[in-house]
Amino acid sequence: MPYVEVRGKSIRVKWWSGEYVLDSDGNPTKKKRYESASGPEPGVPFQDEQAAYEYGLDRESDVRNRRNRPKASTRLGMQDYCDLWFREVDLRVRSNRTYASRLNAVIKPYWRSWTVDEITPIEYDAFQRYVAGKYSHNYAKGVLGMFKMLMDDAVLKYKLREESPIVEQRRRGRYKKKQVRRVKRKLSIQSIHQLAVNAHTLWGFTGWAYIWTLAFTGMRPPGEMYGLQRGYSSPYWPASEPDAELREEATQRYEAMHALRVQYQTYKDGPRSVLAAPKYDSWRTLVIPPFLHEMHGALLASHDKPWTFLSVTGKPLLGADFDRDYWYPIRDGAKQRGTEPRYKRWARPAIPPVPEMAEEDIYRLRHWAKAKLDEPGDIPRVAVEARQGHELPGMEGVYSEVTVAMEERIVAYLQGVWEKEIVGAGLWTPPFPMPLPDDLVSPAPPLFSGLPVLEYE
Repeated sequence: MPYVEVRGKSIRVKWWSGEYVLDSDGNPTKKKRYESASGPEPGVPFQDEQAAYEYGLDRESDVRNRRNRPKASTRLGMQDYCDLWFREVDLRVRSNRTYASRLNAVIKPYWRSWTVDEITPIEYDAFQRYVAGKYSHNYAKGVLGMFKMLMDDAVLKYKLREESPIVEQRRRGRYKKKQVRRVKRKLSIQSIHQLAVNAHTLWGFTGWAYIWTLAFTGMRPPGEMYGLQRGYSSPYWPASEPDAELREEATQRYEAMHALRVQYQTYKDGPRSVLAAPKYDSWRTLVIPPFLHEMHGALLASHDKPWTFLSVTGKPLLGADFDRDYWYPIRDGAKQRGTEPRYKRWARPAIPPVPEMAEEDIYRLRHWAKAKLDEPGDIPRVAVEARQGHELPGMEGVYSEVTVAMEERIVAYLQGVWEKEIVGAGLWTPPFPMPLPDDLVSPAPPLFSGLPVLEYE
């Protein structure tokens, strides 16, 4: 129970803070630690002893119900809280880097002189306007979403606030147009073909296979494409699968089909090369049409490196500036090169631009892959989403499964698209770089010694 002290005209109330005094080693003793107040607010004294006693009862109720806030002298600054929160949050490498950047670039500098419990809805609104006015829509959305997580954890996990300063309510006042998705520009298979031709001009057969693999599998670029290894490509997999149970199951299931395995993605984390699980842990097997299997067979027969797709110089793509050196010339075109004798080894003809892909990211091909599977209307949604590495929500996702018949339908449809819209239309296709060996399914380990990989998570 609280107790009230009267000293002259001063009235003070003391109550147990819910904590114990610590000894020299930092361990709690049996001695209780009390807090006190001389008024309900700084500079405002209690009117009488009863008011002080009731104030103390309220504070003890806060302690019992974990609503108590620390004294001003022990309140946590936003910069320290951001560091504490970041140490405790469980993130993957790429998310870890993104969160650290947002904290250090925006949140910590803006709130450097504030404590966690001082931020009010009015101050948050000012912060929201500042971020929205200074940064792009997507970046601002990411920063504000992260700040919301910080405040939610300050209330629920760390008990540093009584409630979040982020007040969500229906729109009032000036109308603001809702942000809408950008309308996707039409993308024909002829434009995909031109991208592949441009890639062949710039990059050789590897570029040709890279574009068609992305367009007909919907793998996530660049991580999953960079991370596709020889042992997980269709000429070797599933015979090369290290997991015995998965190998046996896949061998039986894909006896009459070709398939590759999306097992890893790889990317740069500063100076490190990181091998990681696919986004959202979306490990999956992708059946591929015969024409794409033959491309991969020819490509892997042309080199002995562990990665399926190599750079122009025969090194891992992870070390290249892909957008600058590959994607932009493939998409936007490039002038003829190598007319001077000293540049003869790098000679190539001019590359035409692809108007339908102007200013588009290579990720657009992943969207095209899904749209192409949606076109016939008879391929079940569960098979299309699983191929993209997505999970269906609700009961549909719980009870649906991808059957062999669905995958056979995908293979037949994609092979038909190739034969009708590329070969049947008389569009150019390059010769394979070398004859295919008779036996291209000998087991190959999916992980090779000497890979530039320092971490798997």
